[in-house]
Amino acid sequence: MEECEHNCSSDDKECCSKKCTHDEINKKEHKKEKNKLKEEINKLKEENKKMQDEVLVAKADLINYRKRKDEEIARMLKFCNEDLIKQILPILDNFERAIKLDDDNLEDEVSKFLEAFKMIYCNMQNVMGNFEVKAIDGSNKPFDPVYHNAIMVEKREGVTPGMVLEVLQKGYIYKDKVIRPAMVKVSE
Repeated sequence: MEECEHNCSSDDKECCSKKCTHDEINKKEHKKEKNKLKEEINKLKEENKKMQDEVLVAKADLINYRKRKDEEIARMLKFCNEDLIKQILPILDNFERAIKLDDDNLEDEVSKFLEAFKMIYCNMQNVMGNFEVKAIDGSNKPFDPVYHNAIMVEKREGVTPGMVLEVLQKGYIYKDKVIRPAMVKVSE
């Protein structure tokens, strides 16, 4: 049946010279409403899914942020004394230079004075050891740019090229990080 262009009253069963019943009109309107509701439900489901995805992404971002922050804080705590240690290293270097001035005569005033330097130096080395600071062992080892800084090259007979000949300034490792590479002379 064709649809009526006019709204029939509940008493009229016929209108516009076409037969239409209120039940058919109600069914069609109900169907239209039902379709609209389905569309709206589908639209809301899509929005809900989209929002759930956004929440999951935000949650993952937050978890990643926390992990990065925790790692950064752990790294900062692990190496929190690095700046202080870097400032103490030149003092240790000066103590080593002073101690090297000692000669074979252990009875003169300089030797007695340097003996006190040796005690202070040993105490400082113990403190550095307590903070997990270790000197880089370099002599007679292959050159490694991670641990060594080659500032001189010398050709020597009988020595393999790329070997450390002499450590000119000690390098140091703090925990597992090189905080100062050793300055070395390398064979050519």
